[in-house]
Amino acid sequence: MDNNDILIRIRYALDIKNTEMADIFKLGGIKVTKEEVMKILVKTQDSYDEDGDFADNEEQIRCTNSMLESFLNGLIIFKRGRQDPKPGQPATPEMTLKNNANVNNVLLKKLKIALALTSEDMLDIFEEAGVRVTKGELSALLRKEGHKNYKECGDKFARNFLKGLALKYRP
Repeated sequence: MDNNDILIRIRYALDIKNTEMADIFKLGGIKVTKEEVMKILVKTQDSYDEDGDFADNEEQIRCTNSMLESFLNGLIIFKRGRQDPKPGQPATPEMTLKNNANVNNVLLKKLKIALALTSEDMLDIFEEAGVRVTKGELSALLRKEGHKNYKECGDKFARNFLKGLALKYRP
């Protein structure tokens, strides 16, 4: 799952309007116009070329890891409000998406924070999508990378979580 697909699924699941998407990006520290949001949310069948690389498409803007993380940080602020930094803490959160391997783990963590979900809520969302996840597995997915019990979240888990969110939050 690429970052554009993740944004499309989050937008659908949480029923976010295009102007709200631009506002959320702005809260996360990136200036994006409504027109650029539309280009980010374009889903094409042939967005990848034969080598598996992202094909250049002038109608589509590729969402980078930093853009996705800025959007997720903005979503937290949009849903829960801005939090004043504690003394000695940086004003902007440190970027945790260093590579493509942990995108799904960061996605789960940040959506959990933004939507004020408990672990039980997350297990219910997975259940809604038809996936059985234990508390231990969920805990391993939410751990910091480098922890001895950390488990990388696969695309299937992330896709099912976003599907469960859509089933829970869509009217």
